[in-house]
Amino acid sequence: MKRGDIVIVNFAVYNPREKVRPALVVQNDRDNARIQNSIVALITGNVRRAVEPTQLLLDQRHPDFTASGLHKNSVVNCANLITIRQQDVLHTIGALSRNTMNQIDLCLKVVLDLH
Repeated sequence: MKRGDIVIVNFAVYNPREKVRPALVVQNDRDNARIQNSIVALITGNVRRAVEPTQLLLDQRHPDFTASGLHKNSVVNCANLITIRQQDVLHTIGALSRNTMNQIDLCLKVVLDLH
């Protein structure tokens, strides 16, 4: 599992009201390789808040939409981060480019108030 991968995770193991859904790996590759947990940003099909600086819209016009493996317009919600066990990843469906991950970094900076 690498930073920028879009993975399908069974979030029900963390909260029984949750479901299987996509998430973006935002943790650095060094830690992804050496520990059994990874930090991910949830991905949602609810695009209402896509204009917020903490969200990144991946729609059919986005250059990484096809490579993402997503099947509908979605938002990477960088305000909704969770640490997961790598064993709860069902599979990887796609990945985002370095350019798009730079945009994700900007969203994370807003969420975490980094300057």
